[in-house]
Formats: sequence, C-alpha cells, structure tokens
Amino acid sequence: MKLVLFDIDGTLVDCGGQARLAFADALMRVMGTTGALAGYDFSGKLDPRIVIDLLMSMGFTRDEAVRRMPEVRAEYLHRLEQTLKVEKMKLLPGVGELLESLAARDDIALGLLTGNWEQGGRIKIGRFDLNPYFPFGSFGDDALDRNDLPPIALDRAAKKHNRRFEPCNTVIVGDSLLDIACAHAHGIRCLAVATGRTEPEILVAESPEWVVDSLAGIGVGHPAFSENPK
Repeated sequence: MKLVLFDIDGTLVDCGGQARLAFADALMRVMGTTGALAGYDFSGKLDPRIVIDLLMSMGFTRDEAVRRMPEVRAEYLHRLEQTLKVEKMKLLPGVGELLESLAARDDIALGLLTGNWEQGGRIKIGRFDLNPYFPFGSFGDDALDRNDLPPIALDRAAKKHNRRFEPCNTVIVGDSLLDIACAHAHGIRCLAVATGRTEPEILVAESPEWVVDSLAGIGVGHPAFSENPK
C-alpha cells in the first residue's frame, strides 16, 4: 500500500492572495502593524513559522512572538473563514480528477502534509469539498519546521489504516523547494508540481524524482503512484 501526501497551497488550490490578506488583517488587528509581510515569501513555510518571522521583524523576541502567536492564529483563522471567497480561488488543473482516481484505489492512502494550521487548511480545501479525501495529515499545528512533518504524517497514517507505512512507499506531492527538501530528508520521493510560485527549472535543480507542469493528465498510472522504488 502506498501513502500519498499532498501539500495544499499551490498544489491543490490557489487562494488568489486571500490568505495573505487574512494574515495582514489579523496582524494589523492584533499587533497594529503587518511588519515585513509585504516582501515575505510564504512558499512551503509553516503558519507558526510565518507568524514568528513576521513578529520578529517587528522587533519582538522569539519568546515574545511565540507568546503572542495564539492571538494572531485565532484572528487569522476567524478572518479566513469569514472572508475566503471560492469565486476568487482556483482548484488547480487536474486535482479533482486525480484525487477521485487515487481514492478509488484500495492500495493507496491519501493524506495531507501542509504548513497550514489544520483548521486553515481545511477551510481552504473545504471550499472545493476536498476534505473527505484526506482523513489525516500533518499540519502547521504540529511543528515549526517542515522537515518535522513527514514522520508525524506516517504515524497518523499507520493509526488510521492499522498498518505501517515506510518512507520508500510514500510520495509527497508539492510545489515548493521545501516540499522536496522535507521529502528527501526522510527518504521519501517527491512529485513536484509547478503550479505554485516556483519555476519548473528551479524545482528541477532540487532533484525531485518527478516534475510536472500541473496535475492535469496525471493519472494513477504515473510512476509516482504505480512504481515501487528500486
């Protein structure tokens, strides 16, 4: 049985900048400033790391940033739920078809591996009714570093399916360099998809096992889902 773990932003959906606006509104309401948000690169970063980085850009110490994080988190999640409009979002090419095909197979388990706080991530994919595909995952609630997420996802997959999943039979699908890095840090293969903010040639330079322009036309017969590692 194979375990396939999907990132959210830039891989499954594009929120059209709405999540960044929700972060900006939350920071302004809680802190009175957005700090270095305007030039900050969200790609692949965990939500708690984003908050810590931005609060430290305002002059807070790390300990102070950690202490204030629950306020920012609560305000951000509230604003995301209230303001995220599906008509301003995109379900990225091929996502619906691929998830339907993978979910129909009894030899594949689907999960999430995302930097979003779980509530925020499920708000986003919930706009396209994707949550039923993903009964478990690892999230920004679980760590500060993306490299810490794969073992958590494997453990939750094992509990959900009552069987052990090995890294060699796991695939991470993501759009950022940090998705590739966290996969390879644990001996997991990566299907990199160029539907996020990272150009295909930059993804290729990080040596993922596969790079595709999008998930359109990527079926269950793709090597990421059908081949065992040598």
